[in-house]
Amino acid sequence: MSDAARSGQFLGQRMGEKQVHELMGLARGLLADGSLNDDEINFLHRWLAANDSARANPLVSRLVARLDAALADGVIDAEERADLVSTMQALTLNDFELGEVLKSSTLPLCDPLPTMEHAGKRLCFTGTFTFGTRKECEAAASALGAICGSLTQKTGYLVIGEYATESWKHSSFGNKIMQAVEWRDAGLPIRIVSEQHWRRHLG
Repeated sequence: MSDAARSGQFLGQRMGEKQVHELMGLARGLLADGSLNDDEINFLHRWLAANDSARANPLVSRLVARLDAALADGVIDAEERADLVSTMQALTLNDFELGEVLKSSTLPLCDPLPTMEHAGKRLCFTGTFTFGTRKECEAAASALGAICGSLTQKTGYLVIGEYATESWKHSSFGNKIMQAVEWRDAGLPIRIVSEQHWRRHLG
């Protein structure tokens, strides 16, 4: 590689790192009130399109994938909005970069973990997933015969995404987990499992 090419590659890496730091500051500002409105989401999408070199960072590429999925149909639903908030919270806390995942001991997972079935079972996905977007997880489960949707008293499995902060009770999806725990404690047959456990049963 020539000196000029080497210098260009180094400059590109430095620019990418600078943009990632700018993005983290931007994300903290957007999340100051703990939520994201449509204007903020669209602004973030435009910023990422204009700062393309930031996408080389795996943290950012995951955020871009979730933004693209949320905006694909022109309507950002509540679950997609919560997913974006969780992803950006992880980005600002460096959770993806540090490889931090929710420890089983911090989550109200079923113990022992159940053998999972998909065919005819109702699944609800919440959190941020290593597998892909929530819709991609739902598509994989639906392909095996599962019925995917929001958390209800008829839900058979609540699947919690692998990435999140340790303070999950205060996260955007904490209320959903606590609701599932309440129903489970009341005797409803809802099972709470991790993304890792769900992926073991994809076949």
